[in-house]
Amino acid sequence: MRVAVITESFLPHVDGVTNSVCRVLEHLRHRGHEALVIAPAAGTRTPAACPDVYAGAPVLRVPSVPLPGYPEFRVATPWPRLVGVLAGFRPDVVHLAAPAGLGAQSAFAAWRLGLPSVAVYQTDFAGFAARYGLAQAERSIWRWVAAVHRLAGRTLAPSWPAVDMLLRQGVHRVARWTRGVDLERFHPRHRDPALRRGLAPGGEVLVGYVGRLAREKRVHLLGAVQDIPGTRLVVVGDGPLRPALQRRLPRAAFLGFRSGAELATIFASLDVFVHTGSHETFCQAAQEAKASGVPVVAPAAGGLLDVVDDGRTGLHFTPDSPAALAGRVTALVTDTGRRTAMGLAARQSVSGCGWGAIGDELIGHYQDVRGLGTGYGGGVAPRSRAVLARRTARCHHGADRAGTCHNEDGSTR
Repeated sequence: MRVAVITESFLPHVDGVTNSVCRVLEHLRHRGHEALVIAPAAGTRTPAACPDVYAGAPVLRVPSVPLPGYPEFRVATPWPRLVGVLAGFRPDVVHLAAPAGLGAQSAFAAWRLGLPSVAVYQTDFAGFAARYGLAQAERSIWRWVAAVHRLAGRTLAPSWPAVDMLLRQGVHRVARWTRGVDLERFHPRHRDPALRRGLAPGGEVLVGYVGRLAREKRVHLLGAVQDIPGTRLVVVGDGPLRPALQRRLPRAAFLGFRSGAELATIFASLDVFVHTGSHETFCQAAQEAKASGVPVVAPAAGGLLDVVDDGRTGLHFTPDSPAALAGRVTALVTDTGRRTAMGLAARQSVSGCGWGAIGDELIGHYQDVRGLGTGYGGGVAPRSRAVLARRTARCHHGADRAGTCHNEDGSTR
């Protein structure tokens, strides 16, 4: 199979979209499929950090500009060559990763060429806009996002809250496709006593956050955590808010951006993982914490409702409430037995979520949309093609629900 992967974010910029795309490309190569990546140009980073090939897939860079207020993130500008490039590659399916600007252009190009496409909903653009003071644009953004996703043969959402949100916005043919995790890299056995002694010389309980330090992540809420007695706050990641956060959290250990085995060691060496953002469609960092045997405290909102099984693999707190966050973290800090039991349950909950199974499920979705044929007429698939099979979700983060695909009339198949 030939797969054109269009992504709004790619190396050297590292975020949830980039990580998922990299795992998809690795799995496609492992299964013997051919891929092409089209992504925004990376700006002024060194060539070594901007690969021309990844996992055997050539990477084409589209002209881009820095996002205002967040220059590390590049946004693709319109690219007239796109239709010709896709026609020349002749993909069997087009994979649209978190389509917005470049992804929207690609969705229209695929429809024009009669190419089947799968859109992966991964970023809550409307929710992020509200965090950046553009709440009045939220409805318009959703109209745009929904229009793009309706062009795809199928939209894949990482959690049931995300599926439900898309359906409410008029996007149908939606299925739940969760995220995998490297169960060997992220493992409790990587817990490092020496690292723990360095971060917590007085034997403090290590409470950690891993992620981008940007406004939508609500990292300032960690101010309620750094003063909990008997704890040391650890912050891993980088972003535009890092200088302000370091001033606001003077007692926290800021470790900067980490990756690979080093990141896995940090995860496993924590006692409690905290996530603060309430606009996550999933939250890969929380899943990596669970794989590392660490309980998660996270907002009762969005994809984290799926990822964290409240009372079993971690605890939910009222979104945007510093007091609620502090109370939940304190409940685990002061109860070693409960914390240990939740860590064991967290690891067990992801035991079937390796990227191999998740990648094979994605390939199944590719095969399904190819079976639908092309020329959907504005993205509406013929109802006579009853091939959108029910799929059972392989990873159970919360209530069991079949991986149902939804039709344009809201019924299920």
